[in-house]
Amino acid sequence: MNRLKWLSEGDVWELDMSTPVTLEATARPTPGDPLPLGLSRGTRLTRPKQIEFFHRFMATPLIPSFSPLRPSSRDGVGGGGGLSLQRVLTFPFSNNWFVSLLGQFDVQRFVSEMKKNGGFHRGSSAASRLNTFVKHIQDKSLYALGFCSEFLLTPDDTLLLSYDTYNCDLEQNPRAKAVFNHKFPLHTLSAEAVWPGLFVDKHGDYWDVPFSMAVDLASLPAVSGPSYRFCLHHNSGHPKKLNGDVTEEVPTTLLPGLSLKTAVSYRTNMDIWRSNAQKLGSSKPFDIFLCDPRVSISGIIGGVMTAAFGENSIRSKLQGDSDGIEGLSIHFPSLKSGFLADGFGRASLTAQYGNFQKSFLDLTRFHARLDFPKGLRFASGAFSIAQDLFNSQQPKLEAFQRICPEVSVSLQQQIIGPFSARVESGIQIDLKNGANPILHVDNSIFAVEYALQVLGSGKAVAWYSPKQKEFMVELRFYEI
Repeated sequence: MNRLKWLSEGDVWELDMSTPVTLEATARPTPGDPLPLGLSRGTRLTRPKQIEFFHRFMATPLIPSFSPLRPSSRDGVGGGGGLSLQRVLTFPFSNNWFVSLLGQFDVQRFVSEMKKNGGFHRGSSAASRLNTFVKHIQDKSLYALGFCSEFLLTPDDTLLLSYDTYNCDLEQNPRAKAVFNHKFPLHTLSAEAVWPGLFVDKHGDYWDVPFSMAVDLASLPAVSGPSYRFCLHHNSGHPKKLNGDVTEEVPTTLLPGLSLKTAVSYRTNMDIWRSNAQKLGSSKPFDIFLCDPRVSISGIIGGVMTAAFGENSIRSKLQGDSDGIEGLSIHFPSLKSGFLADGFGRASLTAQYGNFQKSFLDLTRFHARLDFPKGLRFASGAFSIAQDLFNSQQPKLEAFQRICPEVSVSLQQQIIGPFSARVESGIQIDLKNGANPILHVDNSIFAVEYALQVLGSGKAVAWYSPKQKEFMVELRFYEI
């Protein structure tokens, strides 16, 4: 699911995406050139804690997920996926130490193995059928195991260690991660090392980087005002596509090397209309963040700078921009280093009707976001249009294409009680056909949400991505 948080979340930084491909259930976006930023990791519950919540408080013994791709083949590259079921076991040590063992059973492979071996033969006895079933259930290739240990070192420091194995074989695609988080009064610090690191590019393809390390320092998000981030990122080893296709070109930013990113932005918000009507006193909203009908707009403008050292610094014009228009770009091929800088902008519109208190149709929410092209590309297009208009000439379509933003929309509708449906999609405008522009709808997400009213703002989300052909059930907190 592109972006862990929904479209209406306030920051511009790319967040980890949710995916059922691995036990960890997250993948990091491939850093852009220099946008998308790929800086923020996003705050979230670990997958074991999510599943434990489902077990304990929602009476769900098994959590389903579906992915057409899983890193579980015997040759160490991507293998077949399908439906799987997950369950977690927790070990209570202390309030400051959380240890869990996450198990995943591959239903799709189990059915395939049964069919491959003839399944139940006609005329076989009940005991024979039971033995056949048990034999296949005991097949270790049907299972994946994940160990997670999370330490609360101090009220402001946490350390997470995890180790995932697939097919119960330590030599087959194990995944390890170490994450340290620290909360400063006005900043957050995150340091992470993963091997291999799972990344996803703009086409939805997954890549494994043998070793990836990142250190991220960010100012606390504000409703309006300035914010900034610093990120140090290092990759080593040659990336491999998860499905084993070695012929496809590797994204440049995943190649071995070191990069340092700095981003600064300023955000402003304005309410066009906000309801002053009294809320129902007999019941509280299903979600405290979705109880105020309003129409509001917001805007973000900022800049990002990237210094790269290593193979990840080599970039062509085609990789930077299809028109050869980049921001400030300096490359030193002999030293394998480079510097990139550019600006960015975003505008959002949010409209909500209903307080999400009544049992039926008391929430209709629409959100649209415009991501404008990079600063220099946008300025070049705007200048060309202005020049043509000043000279009483018809502006060129190429100039309009340069300033066309990428549009993302999200529509949420309450169905009954705490249940609501949500549709999210990206839209791109193609002006190459002149008077007949083409709209490309991409990366749609369909979801059903169950608001956890007792938590104030939390939800269980079941979502499906037609593009990725992925289905997943997860928990989210304090998101709008």
